[in-house]
Amino acid sequence: MAKIAKRIAKANEAFAGKANITVEDAVKLIKGAASAKFDETVEIAMNLGVDPRHADQMVRGVVALPNGTGKTVRVAVFARGAKAEEAKAAGADIVGAEDLMEQIQQGKIDFDRCIATPDLMPLVGRLGKILGPRNLMPNPKVGTVTMDVKAAVEGAKGGEVQFKVEKAGVIHAGVGKVSFDDGKLAQNIRAFVDAVSKAKPSGAKGTYLKKVSLSSTMGPGVSVDIASATQA
Repeated sequence: MAKIAKRIAKANEAFAGKANITVEDAVKLIKGAASAKFDETVEIAMNLGVDPRHADQMVRGVVALPNGTGKTVRVAVFARGAKAEEAKAAGADIVGAEDLMEQIQQGKIDFDRCIATPDLMPLVGRLGKILGPRNLMPNPKVGTVTMDVKAAVEGAKGGEVQFKVEKAGVIHAGVGKVSFDDGKLAQNIRAFVDAVSKAKPSGAKGTYLKKVSLSSTMGPGVSVDIASATQA
């Protein structure tokens, strides 16, 4: 316990007085402070000038990070016949219809992304109260309700990240691992910020991007200069 406290204190000391720094400096700071025994995730938090209680201020979307997430993503697909075979060939971990619905109803949710063909959405719709709160409900806006299940599965496996604003107007996501090259992490961060920027809803007024912060799984956070985060 004393070692953990010492590690946290050292990290907090390194972050003291740091705010609104460049993406590159933030990446170096986070990687230098990451001392867990596993490969920590680099996480981004974005405070947006929206109120998602209003439909015209909802922010959601998907972005393919140029260097992937470093995370193994398990994918479930609701499909039948040829589309089910297509999903399996593309690398889906779980494929089914009524049988998959029953598994989920029994609490067996062993996947990180759920994809469905449009014809099976009436079936999937029965699972809204289970999948919705877990942000797993297939949605055409993020490409998870589609007939092109091959592309959807490959995208999920290849580093796509879905995002959705929370009640407080904040978006959270993992954008890589601390083991990633500094430059690749910076690319991923800017790609994510760019995708959220482009998803600005029609009802957003005033300042849209209010704050961007980065941290590692077990480390403190640091705010990033928004101009640096939005550089091409």
